[in-house]
Amino acid sequence: MNELTIYKCDAHGKVIWQYQGQVSSREGSIIVVISYFNREDTPFQGIVFKTNDRFIETFYTDRWYNMFEIHDREDGHIKGWYCNIGRPAELKGKSGLFYEDLALDLWVTPDGTQQVLDEDEFYALKLDNDTQAQALAGLAQVQEFFYCKFKA
Repeated sequence: MNELTIYKCDAHGKVIWQYQGQVSSREGSIIVVISYFNREDTPFQGIVFKTNDRFIETFYTDRWYNMFEIHDREDGHIKGWYCNIGRPAELKGKSGLFYEDLALDLWVTPDGTQQVLDEDEFYALKLDNDTQAQALAGLAQVQEFFYCKFKA
């Protein structure tokens, strides 16, 4: 596995967070990275993201979202999926993966319950019509993905 630095950028391309991950697989437009939560324990939606929880992060260079499957550091159970809506990821150089987060998120619990987050922040960005439409289409695509995943 190759080490990669993941750069989370705001809607204007400014880096707001960076962390290390290991490339697990890469096929076409899909890049899967394993990383570990590197912040203090953080309560979120009735659970806690703990330092060193394992994240299996799937980035796409042709889709307007990414998906993080979150596993508990102690027993490995899935806590849920956190999906960032944003511009398609870009690989830069040999070890940099950049994504622009457009504030809109989808949280999916292990039972398939979906919750859209931060809509107010998304609309406050006042993005151009095309960008806003692409982002909303990305949200619809990831919602459909999880709907089908749990319907089966």
